[in-house]
Amino acid sequence: MSEKKMTSSRRHHLKSLILGIARDLMTAEEKRVEEERVRYMEEKCSPLSLPGSVQELQDLCKELHQKIDVADEERYDLSVKVAKSEKEIEDLKIKVQDLIGKFKKPALKKVRMSADSMLQALLGSKHKVSLDLRANLKQVKKEVKEEDKDAVGDWRKNIEDKAGMGGRKKMFETDA
Repeated sequence: MSEKKMTSSRRHHLKSLILGIARDLMTAEEKRVEEERVRYMEEKCSPLSLPGSVQELQDLCKELHQKIDVADEERYDLSVKVAKSEKEIEDLKIKVQDLIGKFKKPALKKVRMSADSMLQALLGSKHKVSLDLRANLKQVKKEVKEEDKDAVGDWRKNIEDKAGMGGRKKMFETDA
């Protein structure tokens, strides 16, 4: 062991010093933020002085409404910019993931679902779908061929029909 171990009391002492410094930095940061907020409020909002007449109060209300509209427009613009930036960040993350090529596909579980429950899961619980697959099939009637019934008869007759090839029928006939 070439490295010397630090004793627990020394480690505890250093940890408490670091925490004390961090606490001081955090309080200084809180004071700075509070002072900045007060300065901003003084800059943007002038002290309120209520006039005595009704007309002056109405003018003050109109002026305040105009300021509210401007602040609301700024807030909306900033929220749109933030949403757009978040979308771009998400797209870039996906592109980086694709470029790296180490995207792990999640293991899918085998689920037994009927066609009705699958459609209900896809369409939501609002749509009650009853799917009868056999109702959509085309009805096909089989035609019974009369020739097939006759062809099943006597096998000797079948041989006589096919015996036209140069007298080969004689091979099958017996001397009687």
